[in-house]
Amino acid sequence: MDSSPATGAFAEAVVSELDVGGAVSRAIEGFAPRPGQLRLGAAVADALADDEVLVAEAGTGIGKTYAYLVPTLLDGRRVIISTGTRTLQDQLYHRDLPRVRAALQAATPRPMRAALLKGRANYLCRYRLQRAVEEGPFTAPDEVEQIETAAQWARQTESGDLAEAPEGVEGVAERITSTPERCLGQGCPAYDECFFYEARRRAHEADVLVVNHHLLLADWAVKDAGYGAVLPEAQAVVLDEAHLLPDTAARFFGHSVSARALRDLVRDVRIADRREAGDMPDLRAAVDTLESAVAELRLALEGGEQRDAWYVVAEQGAAEAAAALRGATAGLERVLAAAAERGPELEACHRRAGELGEALGRFLAPEAEGEVQWYETRGRGFALHLTPLDVGGSFRRRMEREASAWVLLSATLAVGSSFAAFRRRLGLAESVRTEQLASPFDYARQSLLYCPSGLPLPNQAGYDQAVVARAQEVIDCTPGGVFLLFTSHRALRLAREQLETSLTRPLLVQGDAPQGRLLDAFSRAGDAVLLGTASFWQGVDIRGAALSAVIIDRLPFAAPGDPVTAARQRAVEEAGGVAFRDILLPEAVIALKQGAGRLIRDDADRGVLMIADPRLLGKPYGRLFRSSLPEMPLTRRVEDVQAFWEDES
Repeated sequence: MDSSPATGAFAEAVVSELDVGGAVSRAIEGFAPRPGQLRLGAAVADALADDEVLVAEAGTGIGKTYAYLVPTLLDGRRVIISTGTRTLQDQLYHRDLPRVRAALQAATPRPMRAALLKGRANYLCRYRLQRAVEEGPFTAPDEVEQIETAAQWARQTESGDLAEAPEGVEGVAERITSTPERCLGQGCPAYDECFFYEARRRAHEADVLVVNHHLLLADWAVKDAGYGAVLPEAQAVVLDEAHLLPDTAARFFGHSVSARALRDLVRDVRIADRREAGDMPDLRAAVDTLESAVAELRLALEGGEQRDAWYVVAEQGAAEAAAALRGATAGLERVLAAAAERGPELEACHRRAGELGEALGRFLAPEAEGEVQWYETRGRGFALHLTPLDVGGSFRRRMEREASAWVLLSATLAVGSSFAAFRRRLGLAESVRTEQLASPFDYARQSLLYCPSGLPLPNQAGYDQAVVARAQEVIDCTPGGVFLLFTSHRALRLAREQLETSLTRPLLVQGDAPQGRLLDAFSRAGDAVLLGTASFWQGVDIRGAALSAVIIDRLPFAAPGDPVTAARQRAVEEAGGVAFRDILLPEAVIALKQGAGRLIRDDADRGVLMIADPRLLGKPYGRLFRSSLPEMPLTRRVEDVQAFWEDES
């Protein structure tokens, strides 16, 4: 196979190992190199060799994981590989990395120490487990059995990683794990046997460390706050699923306080009071005051599930309730200061009260321009957020501080052929290297794009019902499973009501069970219909007839009432930009590419992509959406969808 993509000596070595006759093809059964994979591997090698930044879009089927693993392993310097989710992190560490490492070591023996590190809450905490065993209380009949299962597993596991725990343990995960806020650190009686700290020690000894974006950005945040680093220094960083980074960075570069965090503090102070104090009425009074203040703020926010700018409710009593909450948190911190020396749990609660009080203070009195105050409510809970509108400058400065070579990859980074929007959001220079590699799949043969004619516009009455009626026609003629992806929960609920009485095949709905269980049921059924919103638009990999059609109800523009998006739009307009062009359109294109990418996952797949929104063909900007999708045959007739499946038979 042509190895022309190589441009330097290191790139040539990487291509040689990936190409026919190389170490990877010799050692891994069924591996077949692809031109796009060779090109990507060479580009990654050049970026590592030159200590530069590479931004690469690799379409589904390129084989991007092997394309970056081979050069990072051969490079020899310490590399951190960060994935978008813990599921992908486990897949990379337990499946792909061992295969490639073994292949390269078989060709040229060399040390390649690898380690996996997740956030603290993903590991069994021996101290908290022991407390649960000894003290309870058990609020559900099956908790006793679940705790016993966890205790038995604790005696056998080497990693303590809850992803490896027996079934049922997840039901008591919150009781047997810790968090950075709750952790007692070196004051913990089980510190010497701590699974997290052992994983962290291995991480600092590894040549290749596999983490996820949340942990990577959390590490940056604790460094900024002046605390010790969780992750070791590295010479190179690979960021897979890089399209998730801007929103994840905004979350970690901002400040948040939730009712759950405050109620957890209340609960833990009461437990610590029983264990380590017991004779401090002032402490109990301060805890009661904080608990009441949390409830009062939730009442002041009113409503059920909502998400809005803080100023909307601040003048209606919420500001006073939030200030009272800040005072109650400070009051508890003062009382805990006197009690902290009585034991490690009270000391940890004192630290948490201070951190929550500081975050509340930052929320109520923002220190910098370019931050938006907003809140969200659900059930009895709420969260207050202070989010930066632009993370680009902060992200770039951290990149410059953390490593010398960076590789950012995803199947969805470009809008048309341009990476400009992605670069702007992360503060990357226009001069960074870019690669755009199309999927090798034969979409002209394997797929069909169906855009129904005659539908009203999404803002017109009856649109949602009309979409479901057209979707039903596609479902009826599709032999395998179908995803219906929605841009709002309201549209999903309407679709459920409409389909429940008409479907003759299994109907699975987001929220009825955990996502993993729904996807397992969907795959097993083979002809199910699954209704989902944002979390099902990406990271789902179902191959074969089990997923034969993907139906998208609307072009996924950000919700007009989203407070962060609205503030970003205002900032762009004030700076002389055009919000629709610079924010809404590129982000909607990337989201649509993610949803459409669920359909064709390998060479043998066939499927129909239905995009109901008539703006795809009726608006000038629809051309940008279409040019960003794979080149699929287009039809507006359901009869062509029927013929597509009849041709298969």
